Amino acid sequence: MANSVDRAATAARIAEVIEPFNKNAVAIGETTSFAGDLEWDSLTVMDFVAAIEDEFDIIISMNQQAEIETYGQLIDAVTKLQG
Repeated sequence: MANSVDRAATAARIAEVIEPFNKNAVAIGETTSFAGDLEWDSLTVMDFVAAIEDEFDIIISMNQQAEIETYGQLIDAVTKLQG
């Protein structure tokens, strides 16, 4: 029960962090892909990951980063990392 609330709160915070990186004002949804839909290059991804890590006080490993391709996957990963 608590997880769904945490996930929603996490999603809202991530949406705020995405905003300045979303240069093309793409509508963000669960399946929004960072590379495909948002057209982020690796430098943008690195900056964004750093911003997420700062916002949530977590560390996202390189292995985890490689597995995160969509907004929904990021929410799940961050929610899990917050424990």
